[in-house]
Amino acid sequence: MDKKVWRIAVLILLIIVFAGVAGYTSWQRAGIRSAASGGNEGGAALQQDEPGPESDAYILSRGDYSNLAVELTDVSRPVYDRYTLSQRREKGLPTVLPPLAVYDKEKVAYLTFDDGPDHKNTPAILDILKNNGIHATFYVTGQMCEKNPDILRRIFQEGHAIGNHSYDHDYKKLYQSKDHFMAELEQTDEVIFRLIGVRPFIVRAPGGTAGMFSADFYPALTEAGYVEHDWNVSSEDATPKRPDAAQQIRFVDQMTNGKNTALVLMHCCGGKEQTVKALQGIIDLLRAKGYRFGVVTPITPHP
Repeated sequence: MDKKVWRIAVLILLIIVFAGVAGYTSWQRAGIRSAASGGNEGGAALQQDEPGPESDAYILSRGDYSNLAVELTDVSRPVYDRYTLSQRREKGLPTVLPPLAVYDKEKVAYLTFDDGPDHKNTPAILDILKNNGIHATFYVTGQMCEKNPDILRRIFQEGHAIGNHSYDHDYKKLYQSKDHFMAELEQTDEVIFRLIGVRPFIVRAPGGTAGMFSADFYPALTEAGYVEHDWNVSSEDATPKRPDAAQQIRFVDQMTNGKNTALVLMHCCGGKEQTVKALQGIIDLLRAKGYRFGVVTPITPHP
């Protein structure tokens, strides 16, 4: 009788141990998925063996970039990398993008918003975009992402494109040399990856490249797998003119004349309430002029 009781006790113990191991494994996997989707409020980094969440809302590059030439055909889908630049270097993966055919087949407007994410104006802009069924491009700074991580996650989760806009937008530091510039991009890259589990390919230089870049900046960007886009249309919301909403709409109207590709520069940071007020009018204007809306990707035409 004692031997029978002992066997039953051992069997029960084995069942408990097995259930505990299975439960821990499930919990661990769930934790990895949560970090990848931004569910971890502390911004925990992804596990190295699961770099980046999969989604139909965007294109996620393979380690060898082999899927990009095939999948980069929809101007409404952002594209991100599975790996940070430092991970690619550590793993011996390519960092230079393959030759990609530029998309310029139709009339497309790319609404772009710099200097966020802001806690007030960025959500207001996101609401307007959502009401219109439009995806836009947000060039974010690392510093603002750290201040407003939930807004960055919302941008990502609602299907907008995210681009790298340096860490703190400080021209004096940023443009000392291409090494300073690249260091800030990589710093912001790590911030974005920590918060949403992917890194962007697209970059916008604060103030634009004209007058800021020397010749050595461009190859440095290429070698790091980044693609820079300036703009060819602006609402002028960051100029000393301080235009009101009606003036911003007029500026966009004038600058889009005769253009098939319109990369529209606006800002979503503090003090841009007039941009928020102008946005619906700008959307209505561009639709009336026959534009469809897209997000910036590595194959977006350069202005």
